[in-house]
Amino acid sequence: MNRALFFIVAGLISLNAAHSIAIELKDITYNTKDAGRVVFSHGRHLAKKSPRGTQAFSCATCHAGNKSKKHYTMAEMYKGKSCGACHNGKQAFDAHECSKCHQVKEIVYRVKETGPTHFSHQKHLTKVKDCSICHTRLYKTGKNPPVTMAEMEKGRSCGACHNGKQAFGVNKCGKCHVSPELTYNTPPVTKAKFSHAFHMQAYSCKDCHSASLKPDRKKNRRSTMAEMEKGQSCGICHDGKSAFSVKGDCAKCHAGLKIPAMLTFKNKNGTITGNFSHEFHTAAYQCSDCHTKLYRYGKGKRTSMKQMEAGASCGACHDGNSAFSVKGDCLKCHTKK
Repeated sequence: MNRALFFIVAGLISLNAAHSIAIELKDITYNTKDAGRVVFSHGRHLAKKSPRGTQAFSCATCHAGNKSKKHYTMAEMYKGKSCGACHNGKQAFDAHECSKCHQVKEIVYRVKETGPTHFSHQKHLTKVKDCSICHTRLYKTGKNPPVTMAEMEKGRSCGACHNGKQAFGVNKCGKCHVSPELTYNTPPVTKAKFSHAFHMQAYSCKDCHSASLKPDRKKNRRSTMAEMEKGQSCGICHDGKSAFSVKGDCAKCHAGLKIPAMLTFKNKNGTITGNFSHEFHTAAYQCSDCHTKLYRYGKGKRTSMKQMEAGASCGACHDGNSAFSVKGDCLKCHTKK
């Protein structure tokens, strides 16, 4: 063969061989059962340099003999098999650092009573590098059955670490669950406000959310002011001892409640006017002394003087004993035009 032709053919063979090798050096994707896809990059591994600047790995580093189709478990890798031969924390990052190969995602749990609850893998992995602390000691990879708060308090699931020692306790509900500011429609008076943020400065969620108050707002029966005065709902704490009484200043909860300083009542022809001073009476009495024992909130049914003399309305107190009698000097309440 002509010498020049020999070198041309040899060059073409070499080029073709190099081309075929390049085609083979592709990224490999492994579809794991519960931990998503894992991508192995030949190019990335072969590009690694040793401290001396030479190529750190060659094909022979991993491929010794025939190509194996065996799939290795993570437990086998931890013992030095497959990727674990290098990924041992010395030659390369440890195989326990799962998120280096397995994509982790942020998880949202749809909790019926408290709304969406977020779990951040990224946030936890900044403090805990070893995924095996949770997987599979506490959870299998993939979907897990839900765990109740009561079970967590006994050390299951999140409660294994969130015990108040290794991490904040699971009793700090507001750390994971969104605690909304609540507004209750309470006509005819202004809306009542309840602030979770304010109350959680001094109390834990369990102080209120027991058998009497469920976390799911829709499952709680609305309590009347009369029931609260007897120690139900807000009245458990707001009894005048632990906290201000529900019988006290209504405007503390009913935001923007404006109590008129003076009420005026006219007779049919408008010649005589009856006056009632809230300002004077609330200096000595609580709102609950009259509302709702004697009157409902808002506009009530007018009461006649004869009914008052029999003990209704103003006559409940203005009986000549607790206060001057409604049978006495009419001009104390009524004025003429």
